[in-house]
Amino acid sequence: MNLPQNHPLRIELNDEVHARPPHSVSAPARISYFALISSPEDAEHERRHVRDLCSRAGVQPPQSATNHFTADFGDFRLRWERHTEFTRYQIIAPDPDEKAFENPAIDLMPKDWLEQLSGTLLVAANMAIFQEKDRYSPEKISQDFFSGRSILASSVSGGAAQAFTDFRIAQDGFTRMMIVNGNMTPRQTGRTAQRLFEIDTYRMMALLTFPVARELRPFLARSNTELAAITNLMDENNAGGDQPLLDRLIQLEAAIESRYADHQYRFSAADAYYDLVKSRIAELREDRLPGFQTFEEFMERRLAPAMSTCRSVSDGIQALSERVDRTTQLLSTRVGMAREQQNQKLLETMARRAKLQLRLQQTVEGLSVAAISYYVVGLVGYGAKALKTLGAPIDANLAMGIALPVVILSAAFCVRNIRKHIAGPDDED
Repeated sequence: MNLPQNHPLRIELNDEVHARPPHSVSAPARISYFALISSPEDAEHERRHVRDLCSRAGVQPPQSATNHFTADFGDFRLRWERHTEFTRYQIIAPDPDEKAFENPAIDLMPKDWLEQLSGTLLVAANMAIFQEKDRYSPEKISQDFFSGRSILASSVSGGAAQAFTDFRIAQDGFTRMMIVNGNMTPRQTGRTAQRLFEIDTYRMMALLTFPVARELRPFLARSNTELAAITNLMDENNAGGDQPLLDRLIQLEAAIESRYADHQYRFSAADAYYDLVKSRIAELREDRLPGFQTFEEFMERRLAPAMSTCRSVSDGIQALSERVDRTTQLLSTRVGMAREQQNQKLLETMARRAKLQLRLQQTVEGLSVAAISYYVVGLVGYGAKALKTLGAPIDANLAMGIALPVVILSAAFCVRNIRKHIAGPDDED
């Protein structure tokens, strides 16, 4: 059958859901796990570092562009996975003894290789997986492996195993976890171990936002106070005092948007990681062991309040940004209206000045006509007197009287034409 051409990403997207299956782990076993915060620039260094370990042991190295790798090194198995914000490693070795946490799987790794890992350590855990369910009671586990401290314990996978931890960092720098297997298959055991590691990792990744939220809470309080002060001044001030308030609002809005842009990704990531924590706990299918706190209860009491604080701060920044935006729009509208009123007054003043100028111009034109007429009529009188002296029968005064209306009309006509010529055809007056 000739199918249509594959989408360029069909194979890659289809294989993505199968890319990182959990290990099959046969009890008894011991696992060391650690997660490092790393930047995208560290990716190639991490691949080279893993290839270097493979070269030492004669193991087939990972491909150049891969983000996950699993291989058997004889004494242990290594699992390397690179994620968006962190990289995690698992070292799996068989046969833990009664001192499983004193002889962790990570001791099988070359120390110089571990010292050259890139990134900063966020999570480190050692896990012991035992097979003999009846031999290890929860009370004995708490006493022998967790120094009698309060621990989390629950029956998981529908009663097929029991899981234990205290989520505390021991003196060796590792958190301790333990699985007592009843009748889980190796693949179920691997999935359960991975869920426990992911609960710890995603819990810590979510909590990275908590210090940011605590740091922003005083800023939110100051910003709310500033916004309230500006709003009160808006009620008290007239339009003439709005521009300084608008400047303060713009400065406040810039500060809020700057912090929102800097930290919004962290808040969004916290929500995503918290959802993953709850998802992995649900996948454990845990049941209560009498006298012990379950993983779900622990997270609800210890992690959920921190996440509520993060959400509260994130929502507070968004709400404050919207309030400042609305206030800025309102004040901008008021400032704009005040400016329009000022412009209207200015136009009215200019109109009055134009009318006065027109009247003055008309007055000057009238005076000009009168002056021109006076001088022209005078010239007519002088001419008439001169002719009378030569013997012509002309009365100078009569000649001046007859010439007067003609001169006035002619002068007015000439002045009007000159003004129209200077002003242009659009000026009717």
